[in-house]
Amino acid sequence: MSDRIRELLRDTREGYRITEEDARALMEVQDRRVWEIAAAADEARARVCGDAVTYVRNQNISVTNVCVNACGFCGFSKKPGDEGSYRFGKEEIAAKSALALQREVDEICTVSGLHPEFDGSSYIEIISTIRESAPGVHIHASNPMEVAYGARKSGISTKEQLEAMKEAGLGSMCGTAAEILVDPVRKVICPGKITTDEWVRIITEAHGLGIPTTATIMYGHCESVSDRVKHLGILRAIQDETRGFTEFVPLSFIHMNTPIYRKGIARAGATGREDLLMIAVSRLFLDNLPHIQVSWVKLGLKMTQVCLLAGGDDLGGTLFEESISKGAGAQHTDYLDPAEMERIAADLGRPLRRRTTLYRMV
Repeated sequence: MSDRIRELLRDTREGYRITEEDARALMEVQDRRVWEIAAAADEARARVCGDAVTYVRNQNISVTNVCVNACGFCGFSKKPGDEGSYRFGKEEIAAKSALALQREVDEICTVSGLHPEFDGSSYIEIISTIRESAPGVHIHASNPMEVAYGARKSGISTKEQLEAMKEAGLGSMCGTAAEILVDPVRKVICPGKITTDEWVRIITEAHGLGIPTTATIMYGHCESVSDRVKHLGILRAIQDETRGFTEFVPLSFIHMNTPIYRKGIARAGATGREDLLMIAVSRLFLDNLPHIQVSWVKLGLKMTQVCLLAGGDDLGGTLFEESISKGAGAQHTDYLDPAEMERIAADLGRPLRRRTTLYRMV
């Protein structure tokens, strides 16, 4: 192991806050030193949040796949009139929410396409319908892009939109639509989405209103290691200021059915080495964010288990219904039985614990 990498890992164990340059050096390691980085991240995980592997019992509701945007990494969205396009009405949302309640979920999560007929009141009605149909269930919904879209369509500020959504029953917001928080990359993969500054502003507004959010990154397409690290630096700075992020969720790019892959703009997703180092380096860099989720939907169960040895502590949700990754080409994404989660955790000698969205143990 080179002296620099060895010194970095030793220093992190002693409380040193690594820089973006340090994080880049760790992410670029390509040999057996990967395992040393993973071990250091696993030690950090144990110090920060103990040995429990956590999960939330939740259900996704994707209200519509019709979207005014055409993000290059998306295989889910449709245009009005396209074969397979849909939009759930209030009755269908209520029925799905009632089914979620019967399944004894703690969380209902909803993120959808930007339907051309939606405005700010549409998102408020979705949240209200879920609250009425599944009383007591935490509503984890929308993201900064949906907030910006709804606010613009209704002629109000994003803060006003967030306030109305909170009043309707929003418990926490998804930190998606972040992708890579580097505008030149965003112009390639999602030119119709809000800018980095807008995403940061809306997330910060949400935290200021007492709406916690997740934090995400979508990597493995056409971004560089420097882009990934810059993204992590933005998240760490926000968390230093607001402490509003509940968890960090790295999302490995699913490439098969996406326009940017089919056009040769993006590569065929991240490698296993990159997936492992994304979890591990994030654990070491995001020293103010206690929970790192390993997405079984994106990584598959075997890689997910390995990443739990590299700084990850959370398995995400049961889901029951998943459309976004499936649309991009991922398989077996609809439901993960807690019994299988138990098998994964037990094989690592660690306990499985059910949590709420906000990481209270059930």
